[in-house]
Amino acid sequence: MNLEHIKNEISNCRKCSLWKTRTNTVPGNGNLDADILFIGEAPGRNEDLKGKPFVGKAGKVFDELLESINLSRDDVFIANILKCRPPNNRNPLEGEIKACTSYLNRQIDVIKPKIIVPMGSFASNYILEKYGLNKDKISKIHGTKFEINTLSGKVIIIPIFHPAVVTYNINKIEDMKKDFKEISKYI
Repeated sequence: MNLEHIKNEISNCRKCSLWKTRTNTVPGNGNLDADILFIGEAPGRNEDLKGKPFVGKAGKVFDELLESINLSRDDVFIANILKCRPPNNRNPLEGEIKACTSYLNRQIDVIKPKIIVPMGSFASNYILEKYGLNKDKISKIHGTKFEINTLSGKVIIIPIFHPAVVTYNINKIEDMKKDFKEISKYI
């Protein structure tokens, strides 16, 4: 199993109704050998149009935060919980998450990241639950390091706010910068 195979499956997916309203699937992209996997919630309008994650306003914030710890998109892999845009950028539904996360799980298995950074509450809740960790509100756990042991070795999980939060509340940029500095300690 490789990422290209998973990408092809995603492009033909009909597991939930989101395929009916998508322009493009957004399987994720980046360095296939990345030590860091960032996981967002779902594609937005710009991502749906371009087929790539984090290309809108939140993507600009994300790029700046990566640069603040001397990383670029070439150094990381970026994926989402959902691979298709929910209509009007609404929150993912439970059934959509259940239908779509098998792709994310296989991406994790192929990439074998050393650090997983779920961004926002949906991604954080999913990842923490997947690995049997206690989930809590993102406002309480952002920047907190969790460690798990997997078949491929130790993995660090650091939930953070979703970069879109900065587009709504500029004051969150300082929290995000601190969280990225925390991530940089484990690179």
